[in-house]
Amino acid sequence: MNKKLKFEQAMDQLAEVVQQLESGSAPLDETMKLYQEGMKLTAFCYQKLQDAEQKVKTISAGEKPKTDNEK
Repeated sequence: MNKKLKFEQAMDQLAEVVQQLESGSAPLDETMKLYQEGMKLTAFCYQKLQDAEQKVKTISAGEKPKTDNEK
């Protein structure tokens, strides 16, 4: 997964994948590729949300949040 990818971009791509899968018009091999890409995007978005949640908790606790470079 592209490290420069933003959460919003990943969500847009995921929406496109879901739309293509829901249309049911792709052949089986393409459907499997779309499903795999969707799962990768889902995992990426989930991790971004987990990171954001941790930063909010850290800020709420009055601590200085770690930057991406400090992880």
